[in-house]
Amino acid sequence: MDNKWVVDIAIIGTGTAGMAAYREAIKFTKNIVLLEANTYGTTCARVGCMPSKLLIAPAHVCHKVKSMPTLGLQVGPVSIDGQAVMRRVRDERDRFVRFVEEAVAGFDANHLVQQRAKFNSDHELILADGRIIQAERIIIATGSRPYIPDELQAAGSRLMTNDDVFDWQDLPQSTAVFGAGVIGLELGQALHRLGVNVELFGRNNAISLITDPDINCYAVQTFQREFTFHAHADMLAITEKKDHVEVRFNNAENENVEQVRRFEYILAATGRIANVDGLGLETTTLALNHRGVPLYDPLSMRCGDSNIFIAGDACGDLPLLHEAADEGKLAGQNAGRFPEVFKQQRYVPLGIAFTDPQLAVIGQSYRQLSEGSLAFKIGRVLFEDQGRSRVMLVNKGVLHVYGECGTGRLLGAEIFGPNAEHLAHLLAWSIQSHFTVIDILHMPFYHPVIEEGLRSALRDLLHNLQMGPLPPARCIDCGVGA
Repeated sequence: MDNKWVVDIAIIGTGTAGMAAYREAIKFTKNIVLLEANTYGTTCARVGCMPSKLLIAPAHVCHKVKSMPTLGLQVGPVSIDGQAVMRRVRDERDRFVRFVEEAVAGFDANHLVQQRAKFNSDHELILADGRIIQAERIIIATGSRPYIPDELQAAGSRLMTNDDVFDWQDLPQSTAVFGAGVIGLELGQALHRLGVNVELFGRNNAISLITDPDINCYAVQTFQREFTFHAHADMLAITEKKDHVEVRFNNAENENVEQVRRFEYILAATGRIANVDGLGLETTTLALNHRGVPLYDPLSMRCGDSNIFIAGDACGDLPLLHEAADEGKLAGQNAGRFPEVFKQQRYVPLGIAFTDPQLAVIGQSYRQLSEGSLAFKIGRVLFEDQGRSRVMLVNKGVLHVYGECGTGRLLGAEIFGPNAEHLAHLLAWSIQSHFTVIDILHMPFYHPVIEEGLRSALRDLLHNLQMGPLPPARCIDCGVGA
């Protein structure tokens, strides 16, 4: 590569979004450069979706074994080999990462450059080694990294993030998990079930994914019955000691009495931030939001009226693999056909937390609808008496579905319950297909299945929309299993 390289398209970042963008852009031009500042491998494969599920899997099995006596099955004491658990997490994680590396190895080697890039203008990038890239179009796909609040920095060497957890050689004795979001709840519950002394610290009695107050309250109380969850903690001080870290806090749920806890580690699960600082965006004409992220059109991924596009976690909105892949594909297509830019309908929003019970938000959330102008009603179901759920000892949770007054159109849903990942997909597909509540109720529901709980919620919603009768207290047309 010469000191100055002129290309049609430069893509900054080789994660899920960057790879998807490359696969589309190369259909339009071969004059491309794909830049990567670090090692190859997506957030999902290396520190996100896949390794977290590898940790959740043994935790789930361990928890199930302990519930066997309820089913009349007597088992001996469960022994957890922390080193073996983490060895499998690392080995399988590395396997997933190799799949990504093999995919990148299949790209044209002339397009791959492992150098950190920084903007010098809307069309010019400067690499760390001093080389310059002049690009007609540029795609920002730089991903994200863990956000660590200043108050946690005092933990020093005993501060961990989810990016660190999956390299552990063994399970710790104890850890304080900060952040009651998807990452904190998934990892906190999994570590607890694997024998780690876990205390989860949240704020405002809120679970970040859920916006429906009734579901939030139910979920908080359910988690608190399983492990220590300070849902409304006010942090006073964190101090690193020789062999532990000390946490002093007030708990609003306990009359603000000051408490002190000692842990082997602190795990910061306080969200992720876009990797856009340090890109030199101040040298471009792009308008930035309060977090320094370029303003963009989510239907085209174009930043303003510029030649620059953005995709994936770098957008700072929905750090989810399927969204990153969709955004990367759209950004790659539009960068390829530029100056012609097409807009595309995006997926119905879908977020899932793989806790137990699982959490999910589909379509428009309760908060969005409450703050919006659409008139809507709610359909509800509790899973405590739901037939199949009771059979399988997973009868905890609640589902709310939201429908538009007048049209009966399904707008969204929030779930804390069994098989939420599957119910969420059914609901997302229904919303994206513009189904009404009546349309869905005309579909078959087998018996006995957990999906019958969804039917009960939809029947309740239909009644509340004044479009159907009051549903029976039990599912009398299919026997038990409301």
